[in-house]
Amino acid sequence: MTIIKIVLLVIALVIVILLSLYCYLSPGNSLPDNLKADSLKVIKSDRVLQIIKGNEVVKEYKIALGPNPKGHKTEQGDGKTPEGIYTIDYRNPKSKYHLSLHISYPNKADRNNAIENGRHPGGNIFIHGLPNKSFDWGRFHSLVDWTLGCIAITNEEIEELWRVCPNSTPIEIIP
Repeated sequence: MTIIKIVLLVIALVIVILLSLYCYLSPGNSLPDNLKADSLKVIKSDRVLQIIKGNEVVKEYKIALGPNPKGHKTEQGDGKTPEGIYTIDYRNPKSKYHLSLHISYPNKADRNNAIENGRHPGGNIFIHGLPNKSFDWGRFHSLVDWTLGCIAITNEEIEELWRVCPNSTPIEIIP
């Protein structure tokens, strides 16, 4: 292989890497100010949170989960994110993360299951941004499951979700 071919290959590789980084880091289109989500859907295996209006996915965010993401949350400290249908039941503007929306886990079945097995079901499951007073990792945060069982998105994304997702919005979390 000649030196010119090697240089061209390196240039092509750098262009591909830069384009990939640009696509990964770009925030995408903002949702209209007047849009209100009908529901949310989290697909844990794909690490995505979808905003749904009608039958259409209008936006999708890459997410980070807890360190043990497979399976349904059964007890406090298991590092899992619950699976099932819940609601966004309150919001915390003074969270230790950049805004947070609480998910209504545990429900009655979750509590009963935990009690039957002599466990505490846990709670405090939120969709939230990045930790306050820390480096803003942007979308790179989703490359590692770093929460304790919550669903993490970027600060810009939680601000948008906060705006379009009223309390009582249903959220379906699937494996």
